[in-house]
Amino acid sequence: MVIVVTTFRISEAAALLGVSPDTVRRWVDAGRLAAQRDEHGHRMVAGADLAAFARAQIESENGSGLSSARNRFRGIVTEVIKDAVMAQVEIAAGPYRVVSLMSRQAADELGLEVGVMAVAVIKSTNVVVEIPDHARTAS
Repeated sequence: MVIVVTTFRISEAAALLGVSPDTVRRWVDAGRLAAQRDEHGHRMVAGADLAAFARAQIESENGSGLSSARNRFRGIVTEVIKDAVMAQVEIAAGPYRVVSLMSRQAADELGLEVGVMAVAVIKSTNVVVEIPDHARTAS
């Protein structure tokens, strides 16, 4: 049987939210994010509370929008490779690397170059979900 970890240390919550641990501590101290102390006095965030907080953050940042695509990764363009017809654009979105292939014309019209902030909008009918080994324990 596999038991999935359902509470997160402040540092883990910060990594999942793409912010610093100090930011998460401030949110907890301000009452924006619920946390409880474990037997060692460390603050722990319940997975369900973290998920609800993350969803609220996403909704407030993205708004309702008029797009059916729900996967948005804001980041900075780190590489643009262009040839006569196509362009490959790489975006660093927090700890994630997103690579897009598009027409050179589209890249030029968007003004995509290294150092520009961009949002990778992804719509896919096939998404693989994994649970990292460190996030589960056998019982």
